[in-house]
Amino acid sequence: MAKIGVMICGHGSRSQAAVDEFAVLAQKLPALLEPDWPVEYGYLEFANPVIRVGLDKLREAGCERIIAVPGMLFAAMHTKNDIPTVLAKYAAEHDIEVTYGRELGVAPGMLAAAGARLREAVEAANAEHGEVAVEETCLVVIGRGASDPDANGNVAKMARMLQEGMGFGWLEVGYSGVTFPLVEPVLSHAARLGYKRIVVFPYFLFTGILIDRIYGFTDKVAAEHPDIQFVKAGYLNDHPDVLATFAERVREQLGEEVPPTCGTCKYRTQLLGFEAEVGAVQESHHHHVEGQGAAAPGSNVADCQLCEDFCTGECRLQMEHHHHAHDHAHDHDHGHGHHHHPEYPHAKHPHGPESARRK
Repeated sequence: MAKIGVMICGHGSRSQAAVDEFAVLAQKLPALLEPDWPVEYGYLEFANPVIRVGLDKLREAGCERIIAVPGMLFAAMHTKNDIPTVLAKYAAEHDIEVTYGRELGVAPGMLAAAGARLREAVEAANAEHGEVAVEETCLVVIGRGASDPDANGNVAKMARMLQEGMGFGWLEVGYSGVTFPLVEPVLSHAARLGYKRIVVFPYFLFTGILIDRIYGFTDKVAAEHPDIQFVKAGYLNDHPDVLATFAERVREQLGEEVPPTCGTCKYRTQLLGFEAEVGAVQESHHHHVEGQGAAAPGSNVADCQLCEDFCTGECRLQMEHHHHAHDHAHDHDHGHGHHHHPEYPHAKHPHGPESARRK
């Protein structure tokens, strides 16, 4: 049989802490796999090592088949476009078999890990402040946010399963960027519902700027509503059930029937509001930020002229405005390495990206 190697493909982050946490997860995964399967990892953008470095190490170790999985919760542009492009190009250049598996997705293990993080937060709050009935608690789940309704919808599905499984009195779902509602609007809305406690749960794998943003807005809204107890739950990180789900995503690629991916993908089928993106060219857009490292421009609040205590996301709006103006002023390529995504149809939603602007 061909020697198998395993490649974990991460997104990458400007936060060194997030990069370090991803590395720890990748180092723990081999214990759940076959002992003769080498495991490497790499990042799509910002951080090192980049994906092709990990692939090189597996090939140099004598691997003839590489099983790759996205180190991401849900499938949006990075999982559907960018990583497969990198893998396919590498496989063709080096004449090596590379298969690509599913994202972590909506899975029992992920639900179990999320439930554990919520129970930890609630138990700690009860011990410190006194018990609040779960029926008098509002759960607010914050996902990454994408221009892909498939990924955003899966955040909402996981959130509903958590609410129903644990019995929270009410549920609100928000996103840290791109789509709507963003963190501050959803928390402000939840604060008007009359619940004694609001538990804010970032449905993220690792720490980083976006976690800082979620907790920062939580503190801001909490200060405006001192009569409500706000509880900040921890993110998923390397919970044992997360690791077990990663291992499952690797092993299932060796089965007789590999589970299908992206059943409600906007590139494959017409989805309400996104019909124009069916059949869009699948290509990677991240060469310009590959391997920049966690010290890349915009990596911390200290370098930002717009934010004070935490990253609010306003800089993204400023960059998008600059690129938009640049595109209208020049109709030729200056070679700056800018990449262009289809315009998100709800970019102007009052509770979406524009809500990050200072009032």
